[in-house]
Amino acid sequence: MQAVSTPPTKTKPRSALIAALMSLCLPGLGQLYNGRVNKASWFFLMFAFFSVPAFAFSVLYLPSDLMVSGLTVSLFFCGFVWVYSVLEAFVTARKQKKYTPYPWQGGGVYLLIFLALAIIALPTLTHYMRAKWVEPFRIPSASMEPTLVAGDFIFADKRYNCAGCEHTVQRGDVVVFIYPNDRNINYIKRVIGMPGERIQLRGEIVTINGVPISKVVAKQETLNVVQETGGEKSWTVVWKKIKNAPRPPIYDITVPPGHVFVMGDNRNASNDSRFFDTIPLIDVKAKARQIWASYNQKLGGLKMDRAGKVIK
Repeated sequence: MQAVSTPPTKTKPRSALIAALMSLCLPGLGQLYNGRVNKASWFFLMFAFFSVPAFAFSVLYLPSDLMVSGLTVSLFFCGFVWVYSVLEAFVTARKQKKYTPYPWQGGGVYLLIFLALAIIALPTLTHYMRAKWVEPFRIPSASMEPTLVAGDFIFADKRYNCAGCEHTVQRGDVVVFIYPNDRNINYIKRVIGMPGERIQLRGEIVTINGVPISKVVAKQETLNVVQETGGEKSWTVVWKKIKNAPRPPIYDITVPPGHVFVMGDNRNASNDSRFFDTIPLIDVKAKARQIWASYNQKLGGLKMDRAGKVIK
């Protein structure tokens, strides 16, 4: 009987440059090229954790004064894992002069894994975080001054006003909701009236079920500052003085069941329920939680003093 010989296995040294570039495209991919499947998995999992869940944890669970620090730490470790993955892949590849590739190691497999992780896994995780945990928004206008200014970047809590959520809509909450005149646009305003309540506006005074919640605390040359109170919450609004403007009409409405009445804190510069009616509770998406950055070139550029400010 003739013996059957096993064909020689071809060795192929690993390219340090290719390994580094692959990890630069996605942490762990260079380790996969080097045949280190376990290391590849850990590098990708750590990168995914620090780039998505760790960010959400910093926003939702850290004390407000530690939120920015938590985000910075998460960003640091995300970058550290990425850089270390590149260096580790480079050094390991240089040592593998007589490397024997596995049958599955080929360009098509690497591309398929990259697409699965970078195009499907990471975006899916990010989408889930934005839909269920926390979502970032940028404030484009001055309608919520002085609470929020144009150029503020905020995080909004998505664990709010949903089935099984602990947090329900309350008066005084600053909420993100679907704009009723264009459902592709998100608006941000403050909840003033709850379902079934009678809301009356006489000049700068808001009355709920016959009880005023507004008190003028300062009269300035260009605006009046008003303090409003609802339950245990208190917030500041401004009414800017407009020269020769007609006296605002008396506004009187009863909020329908399942709806809320919302207003901007910058009362003379806000498009709110006075103009587009009440908002269905089902369209309230999130509660504004905290400012993480603020940049407006017209207002002096980057405003570091606003970073970390809790939205009340």
